[in-house]
Amino acid sequence: MNIRNEIKSYIVREGFTMSELIEKMAEQYGWSGSVPNFSGKLQRGSLRYGEAVELADALGYDLVWRKRGKEG
Repeated sequence: MNIRNEIKSYIVREGFTMSELIEKMAEQYGWSGSVPNFSGKLQRGSLRYGEAVELADALGYDLVWRKRGKEG
């Protein structure tokens, strides 16, 4: 699954529309209230790491770095 579709699936899973989420992000983090701006970032793959952390937080998730186990 590409990153754009993965993020969109989390948005839907948590019961948000893109407009509702962007409105929440604008209120909480000062994001632009523009859905096309956010959609463009997803399409281009230009979402910054800090934005991804804020997005996860707004959806009720934590981004976690976990060391991969060795295969074998």
